[in-house]
Amino acid sequence: MTTRTTTAPVPTVDALIASVLAGEHGPLPSGLVATSVFWIHHGTRLAGGATTYLNQYVLVRLGGSFGGCAFEAGEIDPAVCRDSSGAPLDVLLREAPRPLRIAALDAYLAERRPHRDAGAEPVTLPAGTPEVRARARDAAIAGLLDIGAGARVGLIGVVDPLVAAIRERGGVPLPCDFNLRSTRWGDPVTADMHEVLERADAVVATGMTLGNGSFDTVLDRCRTRGVPLVVYAQSGSAVARAFLGSGVTALSAEPFPFSQFSADPTTLYRYRAVAQP
Repeated sequence: MTTRTTTAPVPTVDALIASVLAGEHGPLPSGLVATSVFWIHHGTRLAGGATTYLNQYVLVRLGGSFGGCAFEAGEIDPAVCRDSSGAPLDVLLREAPRPLRIAALDAYLAERRPHRDAGAEPVTLPAGTPEVRARARDAAIAGLLDIGAGARVGLIGVVDPLVAAIRERGGVPLPCDFNLRSTRWGDPVTADMHEVLERADAVVATGMTLGNGSFDTVLDRCRTRGVPLVVYAQSGSAVARAFLGSGVTALSAEPFPFSQFSADPTTLYRYRAVAQP
């Protein structure tokens, strides 16, 4: 059973940042320092696939926690590691490029309430190859869907094992991604997020939407239509958690270090939210 959590409604990501800056979630960020800022650039091609997934992450270390957010190639210069390490956290939250702002926010919220202490359901991903671990991770994500056979599932941010996991649960994936044109099975992938959000009976969205600014749009449309929204997040996993019960109905949170960087067992955390009355 996944843990059911209720939080106060949060309207937008920028409103969440403003409330953190105002000290409404804990210590004022002006009194905190980002010990280190670093980034990771990696590529993955799973066995049997023709797609090489390329990802860049910027990460912030705050105390005992890490915050992370993916970004598009060229969006952040490597000099950010030199310029931002040791910076006051409020400066990053106010002035940094958006992915770094999300990473700083993620680090702050994770430090205040680590996933391991938040009452979430821990799911251990098994040791093994990238393919074994990706299938286990995406099965855990799809397990948060409460759908009937034939339900149309908007997938914002496409990875092939998750497409397969949605099908295994009886769903019909509606894949959407800015960087892919088809799945490994030849399913067309649209770049039109709005069209997918209008057709879907449920939505599964990547935490990368936090970094590219589209999360608020996904959240608002799912709220308006009353459509369940599951977020799977390496990017901004503690940020997405703040929207449980106010648009996000379930969350698979995977804090750094992410599963693709290890062949040993690692843990992700699953949440379900109770909608606000």
